[in-house]
Amino acid sequence: MMIAAAFAAGVINSIAGGGTLITFPMLIWLGLDPKVANATSTVALWPGLFGGLLGYRRELENSSAILLRLGITSVIGGAIGAWLLIWTPSPTFARLVPFLILFATILFMAGGSINRRLRLQPIVAEPIALWWLGAIVFQFFSAMYGGYFGAGNGILMLAAMGILGLHDINRANGIKNFLGICINSIAVLSFALKGLVVWPDALLMAGAATLGGYFGAHMAVRVQQANIRRAIILIGFVITFVMLWRLWH
Repeated sequence: MMIAAAFAAGVINSIAGGGTLITFPMLIWLGLDPKVANATSTVALWPGLFGGLLGYRRELENSSAILLRLGITSVIGGAIGAWLLIWTPSPTFARLVPFLILFATILFMAGGSINRRLRLQPIVAEPIALWWLGAIVFQFFSAMYGGYFGAGNGILMLAAMGILGLHDINRANGIKNFLGICINSIAVLSFALKGLVVWPDALLMAGAATLGGYFGAHMAVRVQQANIRRAIILIGFVITFVMLWRLWH
């Protein structure tokens, strides 16, 4: 089940995103502590981010200013978020899990409209200082969330691109993938140093997720992305309901 979930998450991430909403609940269902499940899921899906970055390497040309400024911001915010998770008591995090999944599901629902807005808006001139400040502050808190939990964080990062007036969806996705690597790399390092990762599970899942990502890339041209998104949203709400039911009963 764990390997199947990781493979499915890899497929989903390559087509529509949202794979964490599959792997994280599965690890909890298999009996892992929620904090350990979160850390292990983060490590398992981390390698797939690099493949996504390579796919957008051409779109990242002439983006050095954004990559540098928001990249540093992402590392700092991601580190703070990861350490907040590390120091959150497990019972407290367990109570937060249903609400985090609900928040991630709502973010995922909003992703379509954000993507459409990015496509429809005209490209603007070089961002002014105030826009840079807004984007850095927004990305800092987005990175904190990414280091702490992370599901749906890509939607927040796309919103930060919008603040900068960046409306090329392919370039925005490339930058998002780079920032995701910054956030998750520091989170993976932090979780590993604190012993939160179940490495045998993480490595097996990483292999399955990588295969799933490769398979999903070939499926993407044949599968309706909207149908995948609807399925993920439905799964997210069902998981939220089940976890809230268990929490309150």
